[in-house]
Amino acid sequence: MRRVPPSPLLSLFLFCLWLMLNQSLAPGHLLLAAALALGVPALTAGTRPLRPRIRRPWLLLRLAAVVLVDVIASCVRVSAIILGGAERRQHSGFMDIPLDLQDPHGLAVLAAIVNSTPGTVWAELSEDRSLLTLHVLDLRDEQAWIDTIKTRYEKPLMAIFQ
Repeated sequence: MRRVPPSPLLSLFLFCLWLMLNQSLAPGHLLLAAALALGVPALTAGTRPLRPRIRRPWLLLRLAAVVLVDVIASCVRVSAIILGGAERRQHSGFMDIPLDLQDPHGLAVLAAIVNSTPGTVWAELSEDRSLLTLHVLDLRDEQAWIDTIKTRYEKPLMAIFQ
């Protein structure tokens, strides 16, 4: 059986967003919000062929907390590198990380985590999705970076999506 709104959370978000943007609960705005909330997900359902299967949603909150702490710590480290002497800026480079994560949604979340953390940039993913190339601003210990990505991010993402 198909759900009436194909994406109930998206519908709820669109409904609330429309009302907040218009700052009105007038009947016309309620009707228009409902039409958008039901119409947009129905019209765009074909553009979302893969639906994520979140196996352990409570791990998302723990992962978000880990990422928040890591982003703040990385901001401090990157600031020290930028404001420090020239010798601090000579340790950047590319590195390869072997991946076990294969789920496209998990890989997308991993890309968002890596790119939102100051000092790291997702450079390339191999065609078979087994090797991730990163550019790291402070690449002194490559194994420490591999361990960090695999244990702090990849392992929880595999538990959530695979």
